[in-house]
Amino acid sequence: MIRLKTAKEIEAMRPACRISAEALRLGGEAVRPGVTTAQIDKIIHDYIVSQGAKPNFKGLGGFPGSACISVNDVVIHGIPSHGLVLHEGDIVSIDTGAAIDGWNGDNAATFAVGKVSETAQRLMDATKASLMCGIAAAQVGNRIGDIGAAVQQYVENAGFSVVRTFVGHGVGRELHEDPEVPNYGTAGRGQRLVSGMVIAIEPMVNEKSHVVKTMSDGWTTRTADGGLAAHFEHTIAITPNGPVILTQPRGV
Repeated sequence: MIRLKTAKEIEAMRPACRISAEALRLGGEAVRPGVTTAQIDKIIHDYIVSQGAKPNFKGLGGFPGSACISVNDVVIHGIPSHGLVLHEGDIVSIDTGAAIDGWNGDNAATFAVGKVSETAQRLMDATKASLMCGIAAAQVGNRIGDIGAAVQQYVENAGFSVVRTFVGHGVGRELHEDPEVPNYGTAGRGQRLVSGMVIAIEPMVNEKSHVVKTMSDGWTTRTADGGLAAHFEHTIAITPNGPVILTQPRGV
């Protein structure tokens, strides 16, 4: 069931989304050679808690970290580790979320570790741009398929592929709510978008094939062919005046 939010409820979601965005920004600023993913996770955890919120990923389904930190061919759900050290040329996807006052925020971005390959940079740029295409399509009267079609078209025109196994979702009192928001699809199909919907649009894009595989830990999801992966996400509200990004970092 899709839970529509009133304008007052959308405003009430802003603190969770702001904290999520700031946590992601701080995590990204910590990305550099020699840092471990566990160190980045601690920075994110400590910031969220300092704001009186809680990391909504920690313990969710048994996930051990406060953020999902995924390196190179890991698409999503990378478990932070003291043994995973970042190196020049890596790319790192960080997915963070915060909960406060009964509301959730959720966002993600991929960061370069120093100088990266041309392919890695193009992949990151295309994934971020595809997210903005999806957001632009999130208009009252459009359909879920319009979002997915916009993302997929941009990604495939750039020569990459969209992950199909995992999708975006509604956000609100729960971190994951209806509806599902695929990053692929057919324009004009699917659930109609109405004012009051709050959704996370999150393209997960692979350098090569869209096929992924989940490791034995039950979380870490890699590209099946070892190609690179990137991930960008915003929580947005659908309003009569167009989509509003709730997880926009300060100063942007």
